Amino acid sequence: MKTPVQNFTVAEAEGGQKLLQYLARRLDGAVPPTALQKFIRTGQVRIDGKRCKPFDRVAAGQIVRMPPYEIKEPRNSPAKTAAPRGHDLDILHEDDEILVIVKPAGLPVHPGSGHPFALTSILRARYPDAPFRPTPAHRLDRDTTGVLLVAKSYRALRAIHEAMTTGTAHKDYLAWVWGEWTLGEANDWVTLRDRLAKEGGPGRERVEPSAGGKDAVCKVRLLGVMDTASLVEVRLETGRTQQIRAQLASRGAPIVGDPKYGGGPPPMRLHAWRVVLPDAAFCAPPDWEAPWLVKRLRRASLATCREEDLGRPSASAPPDAPE
Repeated sequence: MKTPVQNFTVAEAEGGQKLLQYLARRLDGAVPPTALQKFIRTGQVRIDGKRCKPFDRVAAGQIVRMPPYEIKEPRNSPAKTAAPRGHDLDILHEDDEILVIVKPAGLPVHPGSGHPFALTSILRARYPDAPFRPTPAHRLDRDTTGVLLVAKSYRALRAIHEAMTTGTAHKDYLAWVWGEWTLGEANDWVTLRDRLAKEGGPGRERVEPSAGGKDAVCKVRLLGVMDTASLVEVRLETGRTQQIRAQLASRGAPIVGDPKYGGGPPPMRLHAWRVVLPDAAFCAPPDWEAPWLVKRLRRASLATCREEDLGRPSASAPPDAPE
């Protein structure tokens, strides 16, 4: 069965996208990208009645003509990815442009092999009629907790990506690692540089240092220690898959509760506690129990999340941890 000709009006939140992106999102994956490109190049797709190219950008208020196409169930059908009960979002901040959540452990950001349900499933169910479906602007590993930004417009998505690419935004993490941190004194930032590459088959992939890998850079500082573990803060300068876990483990400091990199059974003690944008910052402390708790941090949105929020603990005890 074919659809009739459809005419879509580009919403304000959708403006700025490439035509191919716009149609893929608007049609929810119902038409393969190759078929969309053919429709566009043969003149069947038009913007305001004029021929166009796949990578032309659409503007708010323009009319996009979509020709008839065979109806097929979208690859990410709501019926298949509807959010199950009990998965309400922990919302730190929301406005017309962005949604800021505190992601729990065990929730992947995107569906994958063996994990058909993800944060994107919750967003789909929560905002079924949004002209631009809220889109995660960055990623956290499935078992990493913490602050995650979701763009509610394409304009916001581009702005966040640009800020992260140019270094005008940064992401800070807290991690408990096994053993004594020996790469720097308390509160002194140390830069870690590696080239990382994925190794292993599906389901067994690990990220390892490799001469042929991609550059991975982060800064780490020691905040406190216990007898068997150290509390560190990590500031990412690149965003490679499993970067923090791999870089710390390769230096003999696996994250507590990270079985893939030698840190023992979960839960994993890695938490994205702060995201700073050019005009806003969002903070949330980890929900860790004793002896891993960190109590001086506070939840804050659209506020200045200062480094002083972490306190200046001595190297003998983490912030407000039990003696």
